[in-house]
Amino acid sequence: MLGKIAGAMIGEKLAGRNRGVRGTLMGAGIAAVARRGFGPLALALGAGWAAKKMWEKRQDRRHPHYPSSASPASRSGA
Repeated sequence: MLGKIAGAMIGEKLAGRNRGVRGTLMGAGIAAVARRGFGPLALALGAGWAAKKMWEKRQDRRHPHYPSSASPASRSGA
């Protein structure tokens, strides 16, 4: 029920001046896409996030980053 109400509100905003049937259809379409498409979309976003984390971990193993305090101090007096 909340999805239908949210879809109607979004449809009304998207329809703008052409309120009425067009806004209602847009709202119903958005609610249907959100209901059916959220699962696969969330899965794709989660897989992308996991792949990015694995890539970063792999890059850090190849090229370790050391803090600046770990570098040898330059000799200014010698």
